[in-house]
Amino acid sequence: MVTFTVEDHDGNRQTVEAPDDMGLSLMEVLKASEYPVLATCGGMALCATCHVEIVEGENELCHATDVELDQLENLPAYFPTSRLACQIRISPLLEGAVVKLRGEDN
Repeated sequence: MVTFTVEDHDGNRQTVEAPDDMGLSLMEVLKASEYPVLATCGGMALCATCHVEIVEGENELCHATDVELDQLENLPAYFPTSRLACQIRISPLLEGAVVKLRGEDN
């Protein structure tokens, strides 16, 4: 299991625990945890409605792909640590990270 913190649009933080052996994406875990993540493209990196900001732990994660960066650059506002939750796999690299929801609330 991997434990990380999610900050919602109101600034509230909650610890989330997710299995790291099922190949789940951060987007899938956020949706299953009932966070307001639209993910209208279903995780194909085509819509950027699962936009998150990695507040802590960004150096542990893989860098964004060119496809992901293309989507992020089309957002009205994105940050150096912005990512698409659909492109981040739940793994030990996410342990202790803090993820801030951005989505439609940029």
